[in-house]
Amino acid sequence: MFDKLAAEFPRDAVSWRAQSVTKDGSKAMALAYIDARDVMDRLDEVCGPGNWQDRYEFAGPKTICYLSIKIGDEWVTKADGAGDTAVEAEKGAISDAFKRAAVKWGVGRYLYALDAPWVPCECSEFNGKKQWRRWKADPWQFVKGASTPSQSVSDETRHHFITACRETIRKANSADKLGAWWNSDEQKKARRDFELTKPELDDLMAFVVARRDQLSDKEAA
Repeated sequence: MFDKLAAEFPRDAVSWRAQSVTKDGSKAMALAYIDARDVMDRLDEVCGPGNWQDRYEFAGPKTICYLSIKIGDEWVTKADGAGDTAVEAEKGAISDAFKRAAVKWGVGRYLYALDAPWVPCECSEFNGKKQWRRWKADPWQFVKGASTPSQSVSDETRHHFITACRETIRKANSADKLGAWWNSDEQKKARRDFELTKPELDDLMAFVVARRDQLSDKEAA
């Protein structure tokens, strides 16, 4: 279980934020991170949705997350905390505390060992200071020792899987059944096995939401 929790995430699931920018705004230091939803999916997949839980306490400006996993018949808890973030302060603190507690279980811990490379970027200027806007290159290209992973699933195979998913979504006749199918362990595993990229996942999710809303409106009428 611990090896599965600590396993690397698909490259497309890893995002990069700019820590600092050079004076001329041509490069920024890139720090890797993952989304809290990816951590939740990892816990669901490895432990099972009913075998992990989280709770929060507030200690002054800090939010403490207690992340518990059921091992055998015993609940084991590990905790960590975070302060308010610059954007959506309290929500950001809860998310960061959750991810930090998960790191103590090994989830995403390998990201802390990665280099923080200086990556070409585009900046704007505000009050005489350079502000990062976007990356001009993939930060993974600048991480020492990080080779470009080979795509084990062909584009054609992935396309067939996405087409099949869209057909299932289109034919769904119940909002509840559609949600159960999308959130099932089997379907989550399939999406991972077929190595869908984040844009592909986002597109499918949008299609699910649109169809679910359509079915909900029909059922309400």
